Amino acid sequence: MNAKIVLLMVGLVVGGLAGYLTRPQAAEIKIGPLSLEVQDKDSVAGARGGELTTGQLQHVGLFALIGAVVGFGAGFVADRGRR
Repeated sequence: MNAKIVLLMVGLVVGGLAGYLTRPQAAEIKIGPLSLEVQDKDSVAGARGGELTTGQLQHVGLFALIGAVVGFGAGFVADRGRR
């Protein structure tokens, strides 16, 4: 398999895991058409249950995207080193 693709996938998984583990604590309240989201930026992810809020999903997605870009870049470097 191509090194770029492998490192892209590894970066995506590692970035997503890092984003999930560092997501901010949040509370989302929905009352009819109103939606209120409150986040505590000082705390780290702990043993919280329930679904992820929109802000938390964006946090995890951003980390996964950054990990994928770094992994893909590392794949280019590894592929260039073979030549």
